[in-house]
Amino acid sequence: MSNMLKRVPVREQDPKIRIKNFDEVCLGYNDEEARLESLRCLDCKNPPCVTGCPVGIKIPEFIRKIKDGDVAFAYSIIKEDSCLPAICGRVCPQECQCESKCIRGIKGDPIAIGKLERYCADKMFKNQAVNKKINNNGIKVAIVGSGPSGLACAGDLSKIGYEVTVFEALHEFGGVLTYGIPEFRLPKKTIVKNEISNLKNQGVKFEKNVVIGRSVTVDELIKQEGFSAVYVCSGAGLPVFMGINGEGLNGVLSANEFLTRNNLMGAFNESTDTPVLRKKKVVVVGGGNVAMDAARTAIRLGAEVHLVYRRGEAELPARLEEVQNAKEEGVIFNLLTNPKEILGDENGNVVGIKLVKTVLCESDDGGREKCVEVEGSEFEFSTDVVIMAIGTNPNPLISRTTSGLEVDKKGRIIIDGNCKTSKEGVFAGGDAVTGSATVIMAMRAGKQAAKEIDEYLKNK
Repeated sequence: MSNMLKRVPVREQDPKIRIKNFDEVCLGYNDEEARLESLRCLDCKNPPCVTGCPVGIKIPEFIRKIKDGDVAFAYSIIKEDSCLPAICGRVCPQECQCESKCIRGIKGDPIAIGKLERYCADKMFKNQAVNKKINNNGIKVAIVGSGPSGLACAGDLSKIGYEVTVFEALHEFGGVLTYGIPEFRLPKKTIVKNEISNLKNQGVKFEKNVVIGRSVTVDELIKQEGFSAVYVCSGAGLPVFMGINGEGLNGVLSANEFLTRNNLMGAFNESTDTPVLRKKKVVVVGGGNVAMDAARTAIRLGAEVHLVYRRGEAELPARLEEVQNAKEEGVIFNLLTNPKEILGDENGNVVGIKLVKTVLCESDDGGREKCVEVEGSEFEFSTDVVIMAIGTNPNPLISRTTSGLEVDKKGRIIIDGNCKTSKEGVFAGGDAVTGSATVIMAMRAGKQAAKEIDEYLKNK
């Protein structure tokens, strides 16, 4: 019985080996490990884990099929609610969603729901499971952005029968899945491309190198290209900086640029035309998943990496798994510390950063604790590179080139509760609306948008 309280461990690359490559860290479950983990599931009649899943995957049902040895059936159950199981199984924060609600977790470890979802998806990819082409109804819907929200919306609308075209500004599809998340967390050539290939097989069209607002506007998609509805899910690619002195020095990067150049342009390869750093001292500012991705990427490039975060370890917004992996790989955490100034030499290059210690105090409004600087605690720290990973906002190009589209002061598109924007026939969701968030929340927005677009077009 005691064995049932502990989850089956997941095999990983050894930290000493993985910091020298970009191969996936987590190796996933094999058949026997997945079966043993599935046996731990209590198969609750009123499963709280389902309520914790943003897209409502029927979790006990698919786990039951793994117990029975019918992985194909398990995969089909997952696919009813999620079009990206191999991706969500890897990058979703299950520990604060479905797994946090797991009854088994009350007296032991919660079921490894994410790892079982990944197991099913990977197993079916190996068996070359593909979506079937669906005849479309001739009604055209445009989706702006090929990230998780766009892919989810495209998948659901295509299933209904709409003629869906996904427009991507970059030269590779996948949005943040491709340019933002490192290879060691989410393999691109296998996982991401397979998921997109499945949507293509289903009948979804994809067009890359199309910058909406430059190549063509949203207005033109509707008036000239014959699209009956447009879903804007272009993400949040505009980096946020702190506004401190020295942010314009050579050697200061946004995490967005750093990760894009590595993930999309191969800057981790020493023979590339666009190298970013080699064996230097790097400071990453931030405590979220993007900060962990940037820090762990820099480690693999041979750097000594320090992560600076103004709050404590308990307040780190990154996934626990990512924090643990970063520590194992040698990232040095400087917590309760905040940047005051970035220091440069006479040539405009970064040579250091001025930091100050902080303490957490109770907030006046009863919300999140306030971060207060400790007087007289300033100190200087030498570094060659500073990577800012403190958030992103939507690029304003689309809103500025679309007539009648309302945005808030941060450039986020304003919608009603049903993904509708202020412009007729235009819907929006994902990070373009919320700012930077998780893959699964973007997917949920895409699925909701698909329902609302279908309802809109039927009434129209």
